Amino acid sequence: MMKCEQCIVRQFNALKSLEKNDLIRISGCKTSKFIQKGEVLFREGESINGVFCIKEGVCKLTKLSANGKDQIVKLVVRGDLLGQRSLVTDEKSNLTAIAVNEMEVCFIPKSEILNDLSKNANFSLDMLQDMAKELRIADNVIVDMAQKSVKQRLADVLVYLNTTFDNDDKGFLGVTLSREDYANLVGTATESAIRILSQFKKEGYISTTGKQIKILDLESLKRIE
Repeated sequence: MMKCEQCIVRQFNALKSLEKNDLIRISGCKTSKFIQKGEVLFREGESINGVFCIKEGVCKLTKLSANGKDQIVKLVVRGDLLGQRSLVTDEKSNLTAIAVNEMEVCFIPKSEILNDLSKNANFSLDMLQDMAKELRIADNVIVDMAQKSVKQRLADVLVYLNTTFDNDDKGFLGVTLSREDYANLVGTATESAIRILSQFKKEGYISTTGKQIKILDLESLKRIE
C-alpha cells in the first residue's frame, strides 16, 4: 500500500495542501481496496462518513429517478475525491457509485479529514473550491438538459471522453461504456442513443467495434447543433 505522501494522485485534488506529517497520519488510518468492474462502491441512502480518493479507474455516479431509471450524474476519474458532502452534513448519500472498470480507491475516515479542515486553512479552501466546482458542473448539466438536444448532449459526451481519457493503442476511447450508459448520461432512451451513435457512424464522425468507440472527426462533433 503506497503512502499518501508518496502518491502522485493527491496532486490532483485538495489533499495536495496537507503537510507531510498529516499525510503520514492519514496513511496510518486510511483503507485501500480494489473494486471490480460493475461493483458498487456505495449506494444511495448509505452513510459514507469519509472521503474516497480515486487512485485508479473510473466510476459512475447514478441517481435513481421516480420512474425507477438510473440517471448518470457524473463520471469520476483518477485523482477525484468522493464523499466531500459527508464532511459538512450528516445526510446520507443521494447517489450510487458503480465501477465502470477496475478501480483502486483509498478511504479516509471523516474524523481525520475534519481534524485537517479545522487547522489547515489552505486545505479547507481547496476542499471548498472542489465542492464549488461540483456545483458548477451540476448547474451546467441542468442547463444542457434544458437547452441542448439529445444529439448535442451525446456529441458533448464523446468529446469529453476523448479529451479526458487517453485513447488505447488502437485509437479507441480509453473508457468503454455500454449504450445504456450513454443513454443514462444524456437522459434519453437506450434506443435513441443507439440510433444517434449509428448516425454519427454513418456521417463518419466515429467508428465502432462492439462497445468500443473511436473518434474520427472531433471537430464535427463539437459543431453539432
